[in-house]
Amino acid sequence: MSANHIISVLVENKAGVLAKISGLFSRRGFNIESLAVGPTEDEQVSRITMTVNAESHSIEQIVKQLYKLINVIKIQELDPSNIVERELVLIKVSTENNTRPEILEIVSIFRANIVDVSKKSLVIEITGTSRKTQALEELLKPYGILELVRTGKIALNRGMKK
Repeated sequence: MSANHIISVLVENKAGVLAKISGLFSRRGFNIESLAVGPTEDEQVSRITMTVNAESHSIEQIVKQLYKLINVIKIQELDPSNIVERELVLIKVSTENNTRPEILEIVSIFRANIVDVSKKSLVIEITGTSRKTQALEELLKPYGILELVRTGKIALNRGMKK
């Protein structure tokens, strides 16, 4: 049975590493649902956080293949029940003078931020779990979402476990 798996991969911070990893997933026919990449506390190491929908045995095969890549340092499948996860979403929503107060109230309830204002639109920034960001998106749809962009999910294990 397919399920979403969150995989954290520590890699050498070098050009072309992401292309090799995403190519491996592509060749195996897996779609990466979410992808976030950035340097870690060590500037020579980057963390790639991927969400992939696949069966568990397929993920095990992919992990084995990833370890064969020279630039891969460590791979970890994260347990969704024991992580801190976040996603950043920017939503440009259509607004008129009569709808602006309603939108501002919704934004406030979600502890989101208004990062740009124009006569006909607002750009809203929200950070949180995927469920939280999707809930805000659903509430804003009736007002007219003009544009939306989201980062990939980022996640770390809770506590001291590395």
